[in-house]
Amino acid sequence: MMFQARPRKVRLLSIIGAVLLVAVFTVVAILLRNTPTGVYFYLSDQVAMAGIGVLIACGALMFGRPRVRADLEGVEVRNMLGSRRYAWQDIESVSFPDGSAWARLEFPDDEYVPVMAVQAIDGEHAVAAMRELRRLRREAETKTEATAETR
Repeated sequence: MMFQARPRKVRLLSIIGAVLLVAVFTVVAILLRNTPTGVYFYLSDQVAMAGIGVLIACGALMFGRPRVRADLEGVEVRNMLGSRRYAWQDIESVSFPDGSAWARLEFPDDEYVPVMAVQAIDGEHAVAAMRELRRLRREAETKTEATAETR
């Protein structure tokens, strides 16, 4: 069984923000030629202004990128810039500390990895995701113990 979670509200806000950024920069690019300042703007300046808007919008969309996938073998965490898979036997716990913006995977020696896909702002969706991650961890632990006993 595969479980997957993504942030909801931040993802929606990043899409809306990206659309607004492209719209604003496009309007500015169109109006760039009609300035009473005496400065001459060319077509290349307008294209560059629209291009800057697209690049900033792509940056805004990165906030909606996080995802977590889990199964009985382990957890794949994709945050804004990278993705990595962790085996359940390496993970001590799945936690959501008080006041934290997102969940995290706890490892030995006080190390942890943020799980930006499970965010506090998502409320009940985050609670359900945490329950499912913890359930999968328990099942994987039980499966490992059963395998060790049969040996």
